[in-house]
Amino acid sequence: MYLRTMRGRFVFPLVLMLLSQVLAAQLPMPELSAGTLIRIDSFASSYVDARPVDIWLPPGYETTQQYPVLYMQDGQMLFDARTTWNKQEWGMDEVIPALIDSGQIQAFILVAVWNNAPVRYLEYTSMKPFVYFSDSDMAILRDEPATGRLFTGDNLKGDLYLRFLVSELKPYIDSHYPTLSGREDTFIMGSSFGGLISMFAICEYPEVFGGAACLSTHWTGLYRQENNPFPFAMLAYFKDHLPDPSTHKLYFDHGTTTLDSLYAPYQQSADQIMREGGYTAANSLSLVFEGAPHTEEAWHDRVHIPITFLFGKGDDH
Repeated sequence: MYLRTMRGRFVFPLVLMLLSQVLAAQLPMPELSAGTLIRIDSFASSYVDARPVDIWLPPGYETTQQYPVLYMQDGQMLFDARTTWNKQEWGMDEVIPALIDSGQIQAFILVAVWNNAPVRYLEYTSMKPFVYFSDSDMAILRDEPATGRLFTGDNLKGDLYLRFLVSELKPYIDSHYPTLSGREDTFIMGSSFGGLISMFAICEYPEVFGGAACLSTHWTGLYRQENNPFPFAMLAYFKDHLPDPSTHKLYFDHGTTTLDSLYAPYQQSADQIMREGGYTAANSLSLVFEGAPHTEEAWHDRVHIPITFLFGKGDDH
């Protein structure tokens, strides 16, 4: 999924991804192991480009019952590896029903929001942390060969993307499906840059989202370790906008290989911010998965943990 240059930088094969995403959009609906999938082919927005949105309804879904809702980024990657660009998937249609059947979680509706591949990085990064960058920091960002051209600070679309989720998509879901629409029953999840925008979502809209699960959060922004100001601005923002621990839940994790090998020091700083902000084991979780890479297969292997953390029936969930 990632290439490593001789200088040790991880470079995402963007051209391959873009081509594959275009082809994926032309493939048939995913074949599910369980549940029902309803697709909106092109959900129009005043803030971002139209895109497909998949609504997954759990087995036994009844219109007379109300359900919590999970919003997930990179929605085209969640169900069927035969329809994804890299032939990997999260397997949400397998993991969620198994947890429901075992009595570990309550049933919920999953809203799978497709990414817009050409501007994915831009839509999954907020402009808000850029107030923490100095002029010299901005110069470093712009000079980054792999992705720096994307991070000029004035072309980011993350704040518009979140407005789309909160003011357009969520009202539609709540008006067309029997949802429990309050903060305590509305959650958001993503991985990599999708984890980053999920962190932004709960920080920017704590009245909307009661919990966020951020897998392999791409704190680094750029694909480099040395002389990178990006993560420090993200962490400064996180500290200043940490949601109230009495009403919110936060989940973070990362592996230790490929891109995930960059994240440990920054995630440790985020963990410290949470502890200092009043979060405990009852409302926060941060895990490290030794040997795990930055792939959908790796996220599939552990996604049952954040799902149980957010939707679990135990006393501490």
